[in-house]
Amino acid sequence: MRLILLITGLLFTGALAAEPLSDDIASLKADVAGLNHTLFQLEEDILNPANTQVAVYLSFDARDYFVLDSVELALDGHSAVSHLYSERERKALEQGGVQRLYLGNLAAGEHELSAVFNGQGANDHYYRKDASFTIQKASGKAQYELVIDARAPSFEPAMRIKQWD
Repeated sequence: MRLILLITGLLFTGALAAEPLSDDIASLKADVAGLNHTLFQLEEDILNPANTQVAVYLSFDARDYFVLDSVELALDGHSAVSHLYSERERKALEQGGVQRLYLGNLAAGEHELSAVFNGQGANDHYYRKDASFTIQKASGKAQYELVIDARAPSFEPAMRIKQWD
Protein backbone atom coordinates (compact mmCIF):
# COMPACT_ATOMS: atom_id res chain seq x y z
CA MET A 1 0.00 0.00 0.00
CA ARG A 2 2.85 2.36 0.86
CA LEU A 3 4.45 1.58 -2.49
CA ILE A 4 1.26 2.53 -4.33
CA LEU A 5 0.99 5.80 -2.38
CA LEU A 6 4.65 6.56 -3.06
CA ILE A 7 4.29 5.92 -6.81
CA THR A 8 1.09 8.00 -6.94
CA GLY A 9 2.82 10.85 -5.12
CA LEU A 10 5.79 10.75 -7.49
CA LEU A 11 3.54 10.75 -10.55
CA PHE A 12 1.55 13.69 -9.20
CA THR A 13 4.65 15.80 -8.48
CA GLY A 14 6.05 14.91 -11.93
CA ALA A 15 2.87 16.19 -13.56
CA LEU A 16 3.12 19.42 -11.58
CA ALA A 17 6.73 19.88 -12.66
CA ALA A 18 5.84 19.28 -16.34
CA GLU A 19 3.27 22.10 -16.36
CA PRO A 20 5.78 24.94 -15.71
CA LEU A 21 8.08 23.37 -18.30
CA SER A 22 5.38 23.52 -21.00
CA ASP A 23 4.71 27.16 -20.03
CA ASP A 24 8.44 27.87 -20.40
CA ILE A 25 8.48 26.21 -23.83
CA ALA A 26 5.48 28.24 -24.99
CA SER A 27 7.12 31.44 -23.75
CA LEU A 28 10.37 30.51 -25.50
CA LYS A 29 8.50 29.87 -28.77
CA ALA A 30 6.85 33.29 -28.55
CA ASP A 31 10.23 34.93 -27.90
CA VAL A 32 11.78 33.16 -30.91
CA ALA A 33 8.89 34.27 -33.15
CA GLY A 34 9.33 37.88 -31.99
CA LEU A 35 13.08 37.76 -32.58
CA ASN A 36 12.52 36.26 -36.03
CA HIS A 37 10.22 39.16 -36.96
CA THR A 38 12.72 41.71 -35.65
CA LEU A 39 15.54 40.03 -37.58
CA PHE A 40 13.46 40.11 -40.78
CA GLN A 41 12.79 43.84 -40.32
CA LEU A 42 16.50 44.54 -39.74
CA GLU A 43 17.43 42.52 -42.83
CA GLU A 44 14.94 44.49 -44.96
CA ASP A 45 16.32 47.79 -43.62
CA ILE A 46 19.92 46.79 -44.38
CA LEU A 47 19.28 45.31 -47.83
CA ASN A 48 16.85 48.00 -48.96
CA PRO A 49 17.53 51.31 -47.19
CA ALA A 50 14.58 53.70 -47.32
CA ASN A 51 16.46 56.44 -49.21
CA THR A 52 17.14 54.19 -52.25
CA GLN A 53 14.22 51.78 -51.96
CA VAL A 54 11.86 51.20 -54.87
CA ALA A 55 8.87 48.87 -54.80
CA VAL A 56 6.75 47.79 -57.76
CA TYR A 57 3.29 46.31 -57.23
CA LEU A 58 0.83 44.69 -59.63
CA SER A 59 -2.95 44.94 -59.61
CA PHE A 60 -5.51 43.60 -62.03
CA ASP A 61 -8.61 45.35 -63.37
CA ALA A 62 -9.65 43.08 -66.25
CA ARG A 63 -11.55 40.38 -64.36
CA ASP A 64 -13.90 39.17 -67.09
CA TYR A 65 -11.78 39.94 -70.13
CA PHE A 66 -8.28 38.61 -69.50
CA VAL A 67 -6.64 35.61 -67.80
CA LEU A 68 -3.13 36.52 -66.62
CA ASP A 69 -0.43 33.87 -67.12
CA SER A 70 2.85 35.64 -66.37
CA VAL A 71 4.63 38.96 -65.85
CA GLU A 72 8.26 39.92 -66.49
CA LEU A 73 9.72 43.12 -65.06
CA ALA A 74 12.94 44.91 -66.04
CA LEU A 75 14.62 48.03 -64.66
CA ASP A 76 17.00 49.96 -66.90
CA GLY A 77 17.17 47.03 -69.31
CA HIS A 78 18.11 44.48 -66.64
CA SER A 79 15.69 41.70 -65.74
CA ALA A 80 14.37 42.28 -62.23
CA VAL A 81 11.74 39.59 -61.75
CA SER A 82 9.45 37.21 -63.61
CA HIS A 83 6.41 35.51 -62.18
CA LEU A 84 4.18 32.68 -63.41
CA TYR A 85 0.71 32.83 -61.84
CA SER A 86 -1.12 29.95 -60.22
CA GLU A 87 -4.90 29.73 -60.24
CA ARG A 88 -4.97 30.81 -56.59
CA GLU A 89 -2.84 33.90 -57.29
CA ARG A 90 -5.03 34.85 -60.28
CA LYS A 91 -8.15 34.62 -58.12
CA ALA A 92 -6.56 36.84 -55.46
CA LEU A 93 -5.71 39.49 -58.07
CA GLU A 94 -9.20 39.25 -59.60
CA GLN A 95 -10.70 39.86 -56.16
CA GLY A 96 -8.76 43.11 -55.79
CA GLY A 97 -5.47 41.85 -54.37
CA VAL A 98 -2.21 43.68 -54.98
CA GLN A 99 1.04 41.76 -55.42
CA ARG A 100 4.47 43.13 -54.59
CA LEU A 101 6.45 42.20 -57.69
CA TYR A 102 9.75 43.81 -56.82
CA LEU A 103 11.57 45.43 -53.92
CA GLY A 104 15.08 46.74 -54.49
CA ASN A 105 17.34 49.76 -54.65
CA LEU A 106 17.65 52.50 -57.27
CA ALA A 107 19.75 55.63 -57.25
CA ALA A 108 17.97 58.95 -57.61
CA GLY A 109 17.37 59.96 -61.23
CA GLU A 110 15.56 58.83 -64.35
CA HIS A 111 15.01 55.10 -64.91
CA GLU A 112 13.17 52.89 -67.38
CA LEU A 113 10.66 50.41 -66.00
CA SER A 114 9.59 47.77 -68.55
CA ALA A 115 7.02 45.03 -68.16
CA VAL A 116 5.79 42.20 -70.34
CA PHE A 117 2.60 40.35 -69.49
CA ASN A 118 1.12 37.24 -71.08
CA GLY A 119 -2.36 35.80 -70.96
CA GLN A 120 -5.57 34.92 -72.73
CA GLY A 121 -8.20 37.46 -73.70
CA ALA A 122 -11.98 37.12 -73.70
CA ASN A 123 -11.95 36.20 -77.41
CA ASP A 124 -9.59 33.23 -76.74
CA HIS A 125 -6.78 35.24 -78.30
CA TYR A 126 -3.39 34.88 -76.60
CA TYR A 127 -1.71 38.21 -75.81
CA ARG A 128 1.91 39.10 -75.11
CA LYS A 129 1.97 42.82 -74.36
CA ASP A 130 4.83 45.01 -73.29
CA ALA A 131 4.89 48.45 -71.75
CA SER A 132 7.72 50.81 -70.87
CA PHE A 133 7.56 53.71 -68.48
CA THR A 134 10.08 56.37 -67.56
CA ILE A 135 10.14 56.95 -63.82
CA GLN A 136 11.85 59.76 -61.97
CA LYS A 137 13.27 58.40 -58.71
CA ALA A 138 13.84 61.06 -56.06
CA SER A 139 15.71 60.41 -52.84
CA GLY A 140 13.55 58.47 -50.46
CA LYS A 141 11.25 55.52 -50.89
CA ALA A 142 9.38 55.20 -54.22
CA GLN A 143 6.41 52.94 -54.89
CA TYR A 144 4.76 52.22 -58.23
CA GLU A 145 1.71 50.18 -59.14
CA LEU A 146 1.35 48.50 -62.52
CA VAL A 147 -2.32 48.05 -63.38
CA ILE A 148 -3.47 45.58 -66.04
CA ASP A 149 -6.88 46.42 -67.45
CA ALA A 150 -9.05 45.76 -70.50
CA ARG A 151 -11.43 48.55 -71.46
CA ALA A 152 -14.39 48.65 -73.83
CA PRO A 153 -14.96 48.49 -76.74
CA SER A 154 -11.99 46.30 -77.74
CA PHE A 155 -11.30 44.79 -74.29
CA GLU A 156 -7.68 44.41 -75.35
CA PRO A 157 -5.45 44.21 -72.27
CA ALA A 158 -3.13 47.12 -71.51
CA MET A 159 -0.89 48.22 -68.67
CA ARG A 160 -0.68 51.59 -66.97
CA ILE A 161 1.41 52.87 -64.08
CA LYS A 162 0.47 54.77 -60.92
CA GLN A 163 2.91 56.28 -58.46
CA TRP A 164 1.98 55.93 -54.80
CA ASP A 165 2.58 58.83 -52.45
